[in-house]
Amino acid sequence: MVFFIPGSVNLCYYCPVNYSSIHTHTTFCDGKDDIETCCRRAREKGLVSIGFSAHAPIGRKTGFKSDWHLRDDRLEEYIGAVRAARSRWEGRLQVFLGLEVDYVPGLMGPSDADYRDLGLDYLIGSVHYLIPPRGAEPFTVDGSPEELEKGLREAYGGDGEALAGAYWDALEAMIRSGGFDVLGHADLIKKNNRGNRIFNPSGAAGLRRTGEIARALGAAHAAGGAARSRITVEVNTGGLNRKKIDDTYPSIPFLRLFCENHVPAIITADAHQAEDLDGHYGEAREALLAAGYTETVLFDGRKNNKALWKKEFLTTNDTNQANIGFPPGSCCS
Repeated sequence: MVFFIPGSVNLCYYCPVNYSSIHTHTTFCDGKDDIETCCRRAREKGLVSIGFSAHAPIGRKTGFKSDWHLRDDRLEEYIGAVRAARSRWEGRLQVFLGLEVDYVPGLMGPSDADYRDLGLDYLIGSVHYLIPPRGAEPFTVDGSPEELEKGLREAYGGDGEALAGAYWDALEAMIRSGGFDVLGHADLIKKNNRGNRIFNPSGAAGLRRTGEIARALGAAHAAGGAARSRITVEVNTGGLNRKKIDDTYPSIPFLRLFCENHVPAIITADAHQAEDLDGHYGEAREALLAAGYTETVLFDGRKNNKALWKKEFLTTNDTNQANIGFPPGSCCS
């Protein structure tokens, strides 16, 4: 029998998992609530920590116009606001400072040196933009269906597999260039691909490319040194929260590839409003279990310029193991 506790994270009471949300957007970029509201709601929901990850400024580096990124002239204000919240909530809620950084080939990415000078706790690396060949206009893969259709038609001649290939190319290039701690919504390109109307992720090309992505991240994770400082993949419930897709980013088959390559996973809400800070975490937990994971990780701060992670088991059967490092043979090893 499964029991639910009103007002708590929507998981059965006997599951020992602690939860956090380190992929959070506020009014500093495209979120609906301010930092204090998010902290208060995170505490009410029983989260052990919250991390703020504003979309990093993009205008100065790329020349793109955007109304959903943090403005260049507000970066210092944002950093100060999160640090002030950390002080206010000390002893009640861990508050972390991050950015979600776009990888835009040839223009910007998480490995840019200037991010290392900001004193951030972590970076999420994400691909939203494609820079098409033959001088076509850049576009986002997760914008409106009309924007994607226009980019598909003008930049790729209507070839959906070519468009998907360009996305996977950018994602793999970002992984190989490094600089980030969390891989953001790895298969974001599926957002506007309901019914596989543009490309087939289960086709030969899709399976080959997702396998390459998972192996590349596994290699980057293994190169991270001590297990507690390695790269993670997020299990992102943002598409579910905003009713854009019917599963997590990444999907279970893709997530299974990350598990097979021993990449630890962190559950995140990609919250754009405070109420979503634990949205659909039950589904995320089930996706992890279905993919072969027995544990997830929580962000635990930064030391010697490396992100630290601590393990949370997904089932009661494993709670007798120590909550340090990642044991050999696990998906997090």
